[in-house]
Amino acid sequence: MVIIDEKMALAAPPPPYVPGSSAPPPFPCGRRQSTSISTLPPNLLLQIIHMTFPQTAGFDEGTLERQRKTLYWLTYHLRLVNRSFYVACMHVLRSSYLPAYTSLIRAPYTSDPFPMSSTTTSSDNPVDTVQRETRVFDLFITLKTREDMFMDASELHLGREELFKDLFDLMQPRSRLEDLVRYYGMREGVVHISPPNASGSSSTIPIAYGSGINRPSGVVGGNTKVHEQTSVPFSALSISFSLRRVGLVLTTSGRKRTISEVTRVPNEKLEVAAKKLVKQLKVWLGST
Repeated sequence: MVIIDEKMALAAPPPPYVPGSSAPPPFPCGRRQSTSISTLPPNLLLQIIHMTFPQTAGFDEGTLERQRKTLYWLTYHLRLVNRSFYVACMHVLRSSYLPAYTSLIRAPYTSDPFPMSSTTTSSDNPVDTVQRETRVFDLFITLKTREDMFMDASELHLGREELFKDLFDLMQPRSRLEDLVRYYGMREGVVHISPPNASGSSSTIPIAYGSGINRPSGVVGGNTKVHEQTSVPFSALSISFSLRRVGLVLTTSGRKRTISEVTRVPNEKLEVAAKKLVKQLKVWLGST
Protein backbone atom coordinates (compact mmCIF):
# COMPACT_ATOMS: atom_id res chain seq x y z
CA MET A 1 0.00 0.00 0.00
CA VAL A 2 1.35 3.41 -1.08
CA ILE A 3 0.59 6.42 1.08
CA ILE A 4 0.62 9.68 -0.93
CA ASP A 5 1.66 12.75 0.97
CA GLU A 6 -0.71 15.51 -0.11
CA LYS A 7 1.85 18.25 0.72
CA MET A 8 4.55 16.64 -1.43
CA ALA A 9 2.14 16.28 -4.34
CA LEU A 10 1.28 19.98 -4.19
CA ALA A 11 4.93 20.99 -3.89
CA ALA A 12 5.99 19.05 -7.00
CA PRO A 13 3.39 19.46 -9.77
CA PRO A 14 3.70 17.44 -12.96
CA PRO A 15 5.65 18.93 -15.91
CA PRO A 16 3.69 21.35 -18.08
CA TYR A 17 2.34 20.47 -21.47
CA VAL A 18 4.20 21.64 -24.59
CA PRO A 19 2.73 25.02 -25.71
CA GLY A 20 0.35 24.56 -28.59
CA SER A 21 0.31 20.81 -28.25
CA SER A 22 -2.55 18.51 -27.33
CA ALA A 23 -0.25 15.60 -26.59
CA PRO A 24 0.78 14.96 -22.97
CA PRO A 25 4.45 14.89 -21.97
CA PRO A 26 6.82 13.26 -22.48
CA PHE A 27 5.37 12.74 -25.97
CA PRO A 28 5.22 16.17 -27.67
CA CYS A 29 3.46 16.30 -30.97
CA GLY A 30 5.36 16.92 -34.19
CA ARG A 31 7.31 14.70 -36.53
CA ARG A 32 10.77 13.64 -35.58
CA GLN A 33 13.43 14.17 -38.20
CA SER A 34 14.16 10.92 -39.96
CA THR A 35 17.69 9.66 -39.50
CA SER A 36 19.81 7.69 -41.92
CA ILE A 37 23.42 6.66 -42.31
CA SER A 38 24.19 9.81 -44.31
CA THR A 39 23.06 12.01 -41.39
CA LEU A 40 25.64 10.54 -39.05
CA PRO A 41 28.44 12.78 -37.75
CA PRO A 42 31.44 12.90 -40.12
CA ASN A 43 33.72 11.01 -37.73
CA LEU A 44 31.30 8.08 -37.48
CA LEU A 45 30.70 8.00 -41.23
CA LEU A 46 34.44 8.02 -41.83
CA GLN A 47 34.89 5.15 -39.37
CA ILE A 48 32.25 3.12 -41.20
CA ILE A 49 34.06 3.66 -44.51
CA HIS A 50 37.35 2.58 -42.96
CA MET A 51 35.68 -0.61 -41.76
CA THR A 52 34.78 -1.54 -45.34
CA PHE A 53 38.45 -2.23 -46.08
CA PRO A 54 39.47 -5.90 -45.72
CA GLN A 55 41.82 -6.75 -42.89
CA THR A 56 42.70 -10.29 -44.00
CA ALA A 57 43.35 -11.97 -47.33
CA GLY A 58 40.57 -13.76 -49.17
CA PHE A 59 40.50 -17.27 -50.60
CA ASP A 60 41.67 -16.32 -54.09
CA GLU A 61 43.35 -12.92 -53.64
CA GLY A 62 45.59 -11.07 -51.22
CA THR A 63 44.80 -8.20 -48.91
CA LEU A 64 46.27 -5.53 -51.22
CA GLU A 65 44.14 -6.68 -54.14
CA ARG A 66 40.99 -6.53 -52.03
CA GLN A 67 41.95 -3.10 -50.74
CA ARG A 68 42.37 -1.83 -54.29
CA LYS A 69 38.94 -3.21 -55.11
CA THR A 70 37.52 -1.25 -52.18
CA LEU A 71 39.24 1.94 -53.36
CA TYR A 72 37.74 1.39 -56.82
CA TRP A 73 34.31 0.92 -55.24
CA LEU A 74 34.71 4.15 -53.26
CA THR A 75 35.69 6.07 -56.40
CA TYR A 76 33.08 4.84 -58.85
CA HIS A 77 30.15 3.98 -56.58
CA LEU A 78 29.99 5.01 -52.92
CA ARG A 79 31.13 8.63 -53.27
CA LEU A 80 28.35 9.26 -55.80
CA VAL A 81 25.58 8.51 -53.27
CA ASN A 82 25.36 12.00 -51.74
CA ARG A 83 27.45 14.87 -50.44
CA SER A 84 28.21 13.29 -47.07
CA PHE A 85 29.57 10.13 -48.63
CA TYR A 86 31.48 12.16 -51.20
CA VAL A 87 33.33 14.16 -48.55
CA ALA A 88 34.15 11.08 -46.48
CA CYS A 89 35.25 9.00 -49.47
CA MET A 90 37.43 11.77 -50.88
CA HIS A 91 39.12 12.11 -47.51
CA VAL A 92 40.12 8.43 -47.68
CA LEU A 93 41.02 8.47 -51.37
CA ARG A 94 43.16 11.60 -51.25
CA SER A 95 45.02 10.38 -48.20
CA SER A 96 45.64 7.01 -49.84
CA TYR A 97 46.87 8.28 -53.22
CA LEU A 98 48.79 11.40 -52.21
CA PRO A 99 52.19 9.61 -52.05
CA ALA A 100 51.68 8.10 -55.51
CA TYR A 101 50.62 11.49 -56.90
CA THR A 102 53.54 13.45 -55.47
CA SER A 103 56.03 10.81 -56.67
CA LEU A 104 55.06 11.61 -60.27
CA ILE A 105 55.57 15.39 -59.99
CA ARG A 106 58.35 16.32 -62.36
CA ALA A 107 61.16 18.58 -61.25
CA PRO A 108 61.39 21.53 -60.95
CA TYR A 109 57.60 21.62 -60.56
CA THR A 110 56.05 21.70 -57.12
CA SER A 111 52.71 20.47 -55.86
CA ASP A 112 50.10 21.42 -53.26
CA PRO A 113 46.87 19.63 -54.24
CA PHE A 114 44.73 20.31 -51.16
CA PRO A 115 46.34 22.60 -48.58
CA MET A 116 44.53 23.80 -45.48
CA SER A 117 44.41 27.32 -46.93
CA SER A 118 42.24 26.10 -49.83
CA THR A 119 39.15 25.65 -47.65
CA THR A 120 37.93 29.04 -48.87
CA THR A 121 35.21 28.35 -51.39
CA SER A 122 33.78 30.45 -54.18
CA SER A 123 30.22 29.16 -53.76
CA ASP A 124 27.80 27.95 -51.12
CA ASN A 125 28.84 24.34 -51.77
CA PRO A 126 31.42 23.28 -49.16
CA VAL A 127 32.71 20.63 -51.58
CA ASP A 128 33.98 23.30 -53.98
CA THR A 129 37.48 24.66 -53.53
CA VAL A 130 39.43 27.42 -55.22
CA GLN A 131 42.53 25.20 -55.31
CA ARG A 132 42.64 24.15 -58.95
CA GLU A 133 45.28 21.47 -58.58
CA THR A 134 42.79 19.55 -56.45
CA ARG A 135 40.79 18.81 -59.61
CA VAL A 136 43.89 17.36 -61.28
CA PHE A 137 44.57 15.27 -58.18
CA ASP A 138 41.00 13.92 -58.21
CA LEU A 139 41.32 13.06 -61.91
CA PHE A 140 44.54 11.19 -61.15
CA ILE A 141 42.71 9.19 -58.45
CA THR A 142 40.00 8.25 -60.94
CA LEU A 143 42.54 6.99 -63.47
CA LYS A 144 44.77 5.28 -60.92
CA THR A 145 42.00 3.30 -59.22
CA ARG A 146 40.77 2.11 -62.62
CA GLU A 147 44.22 1.02 -63.78
CA ASP A 148 44.95 -0.78 -60.51
CA MET A 149 41.64 -2.61 -60.76
CA PHE A 150 42.37 -3.80 -64.31
CA MET A 151 45.90 -4.86 -63.42
CA ASP A 152 44.57 -7.04 -60.61
CA ALA A 153 41.74 -8.44 -62.75
CA SER A 154 43.92 -9.67 -65.61
CA GLU A 155 47.60 -10.41 -66.12
CA LEU A 156 47.13 -9.52 -69.80
CA HIS A 157 46.32 -5.90 -69.01
CA LEU A 158 49.25 -3.63 -69.85
CA GLY A 159 49.69 -0.46 -67.88
CA ARG A 160 49.35 2.64 -70.02
CA GLU A 161 51.69 5.36 -68.86
CA GLU A 162 50.42 7.73 -71.54
CA LEU A 163 47.21 8.10 -69.51
CA PHE A 164 49.14 10.15 -66.96
CA LYS A 165 51.36 11.99 -69.46
CA ASP A 166 49.01 14.91 -70.08
CA LEU A 167 48.26 15.12 -66.37
CA PHE A 168 51.86 15.72 -65.33
CA ASP A 169 53.19 17.36 -68.50
CA LEU A 170 50.44 19.97 -68.84
CA MET A 171 47.51 19.89 -66.44
CA GLN A 172 49.42 19.64 -63.15
CA PRO A 173 51.96 22.45 -63.81
CA ARG A 174 49.29 24.67 -65.35
CA SER A 175 46.87 24.30 -62.44
CA ARG A 176 49.72 24.68 -59.95
CA LEU A 177 50.79 27.89 -61.71
CA GLU A 178 47.22 29.21 -61.50
CA ASP A 179 47.17 28.54 -57.76
CA LEU A 180 50.49 30.33 -57.36
CA VAL A 181 49.15 33.32 -59.30
CA ARG A 182 46.19 33.39 -56.90
CA TYR A 183 48.49 33.21 -53.89
CA TYR A 184 50.96 35.89 -55.00
CA GLY A 185 48.20 37.99 -56.57
CA MET A 186 46.18 38.10 -53.35
CA ARG A 187 49.33 38.97 -51.44
CA GLU A 188 49.93 41.90 -53.80
CA GLY A 189 46.25 42.90 -53.78
CA VAL A 190 45.66 42.41 -57.52
CA VAL A 191 43.63 39.16 -57.30
CA HIS A 192 40.61 38.42 -55.15
CA ILE A 193 38.21 35.53 -54.65
CA SER A 194 34.64 36.21 -55.68
CA PRO A 195 32.24 36.30 -52.71
CA PRO A 196 29.88 33.31 -52.35
CA ASN A 197 26.72 35.30 -53.15
CA ALA A 198 28.14 37.39 -55.97
CA SER A 199 25.47 38.13 -58.54
CA GLY A 200 26.16 37.00 -62.05
CA SER A 201 28.75 34.62 -63.40
CA SER A 202 32.44 35.25 -63.26
CA SER A 203 32.58 35.87 -67.01
CA THR A 204 30.39 38.98 -66.71
CA ILE A 205 32.02 40.58 -63.66
CA PRO A 206 33.60 43.93 -64.53
CA ILE A 207 37.29 43.41 -63.90
CA ALA A 208 39.26 46.53 -64.59
CA TYR A 209 38.12 49.53 -66.45
CA GLY A 210 39.57 50.66 -69.69
CA SER A 211 39.45 49.46 -73.26
CA GLY A 212 36.76 46.86 -73.89
CA ILE A 213 35.54 46.63 -70.26
CA ASN A 214 32.52 48.32 -68.78
CA ARG A 215 33.06 51.04 -66.20
CA PRO A 216 30.23 51.06 -63.63
CA SER A 217 29.30 54.35 -62.08
CA GLY A 218 26.81 55.79 -59.60
CA VAL A 219 25.37 59.25 -59.19
CA VAL A 220 26.08 60.84 -55.82
CA GLY A 221 24.75 64.35 -55.16
CA GLY A 222 24.39 65.07 -58.87
CA ASN A 223 28.01 64.19 -59.56
CA THR A 224 29.10 60.95 -61.17
CA LYS A 225 31.33 58.89 -58.90
CA VAL A 226 33.38 56.13 -60.49
CA HIS A 227 34.08 53.03 -58.39
CA GLU A 228 37.19 51.44 -59.85
CA GLN A 229 38.39 47.98 -58.89
CA THR A 230 42.09 47.39 -58.41
CA SER A 231 41.98 43.59 -58.57
CA VAL A 232 40.50 40.84 -60.71
CA PRO A 233 38.50 37.80 -59.56
CA PHE A 234 40.45 34.59 -59.63
CA SER A 235 37.55 32.83 -61.34
CA ALA A 236 38.12 35.00 -64.43
CA LEU A 237 41.82 34.11 -64.71
CA SER A 238 43.47 31.12 -66.38
CA ILE A 239 46.89 30.18 -67.68
CA SER A 240 48.08 29.33 -71.18
CA PHE A 241 50.98 26.97 -70.62
CA SER A 242 53.76 25.81 -72.92
CA LEU A 243 57.38 24.75 -72.54
CA ARG A 244 58.73 28.17 -73.55
CA ARG A 245 56.02 30.67 -72.65
CA VAL A 246 53.20 31.11 -70.16
CA GLY A 247 50.42 33.64 -70.41
CA LEU A 248 47.75 35.05 -68.13
CA VAL A 249 44.31 34.87 -69.77
CA LEU A 250 41.39 37.05 -68.67
CA THR A 251 37.80 36.04 -69.47
CA THR A 252 35.17 38.79 -69.59
CA SER A 253 31.69 38.53 -71.11
CA GLY A 254 32.57 35.12 -72.54
CA ARG A 255 35.63 36.42 -74.38
CA LYS A 256 39.22 35.48 -73.59
CA ARG A 257 42.30 37.58 -74.08
CA THR A 258 45.89 37.27 -72.96
CA ILE A 259 46.79 40.26 -70.79
CA SER A 260 50.36 39.24 -69.93
CA GLU A 261 52.90 36.76 -71.21
CA VAL A 262 56.40 35.81 -70.04
CA THR A 263 59.16 33.62 -71.41
CA ARG A 264 60.10 30.52 -69.47
CA VAL A 265 63.72 29.69 -68.82
CA PRO A 266 64.65 25.97 -68.94
CA ASN A 267 64.19 24.33 -65.53
CA GLU A 268 62.61 27.51 -64.19
CA LYS A 269 60.44 27.05 -61.11
CA LEU A 270 56.74 27.77 -61.36
CA GLU A 271 57.02 30.19 -58.45
CA VAL A 272 59.30 32.43 -60.53
CA ALA A 273 56.92 32.45 -63.50
CA ALA A 274 53.97 33.19 -61.20
CA LYS A 275 55.72 36.22 -59.70
CA LYS A 276 56.48 37.54 -63.18
CA LEU A 277 52.85 37.19 -64.24
CA VAL A 278 51.57 38.90 -61.09
CA LYS A 279 54.01 41.75 -61.62
CA GLN A 280 52.76 42.26 -65.18
CA LEU A 281 49.15 42.01 -63.99
CA LYS A 282 49.83 44.77 -61.49
CA VAL A 283 51.25 46.95 -64.27
CA TRP A 284 48.28 46.14 -66.53
CA LEU A 285 45.78 47.13 -63.83
CA GLY A 286 47.61 50.39 -63.29
CA SER A 287 47.47 51.26 -66.99
CA THR A 288 43.77 50.51 -67.57
